[in-house]
Amino acid sequence: MSKIIETQDAPKPVGPYSQAVQVGPFLYCSGQIAIDPKSNEVRLGPVQDQAELVMKNIEAVLTKAGYGFEHVVKTTIFLKRMSDFSVVNEIYGRYFKKNPPARSTVEVSGLPKGVDVEVEITAHKG
Repeated sequence: MSKIIETQDAPKPVGPYSQAVQVGPFLYCSGQIAIDPKSNEVRLGPVQDQAELVMKNIEAVLTKAGYGFEHVVKTTIFLKRMSDFSVVNEIYGRYFKKNPPARSTVEVSGLPKGVDVEVEITAHKG
């Protein structure tokens, strides 16, 4: 049985999907982009600012579901430019201080709303 996770502390979905779905001990989170959850406006600007907001949005979804970054087992980072890797990696690393999850990072030709970075995660608690 699955449970839909929704919080006003993270952006509303921009399409027909949920912020996250919990299935047993697993939490599958949709990709987060740099949308301010209070205004629901995209925050374009330096990639480091976008990455910080993305990680805060992920944190809000994890918290709502009763999880934390220590429960994340897999992430995928989507970058508009692989040249932003080191900047995004540094910010991402602040959230995974111990036992970081498995990860893939891919460069894509475009992301929703014209942002430069998107991150999706899977977490496990049990």
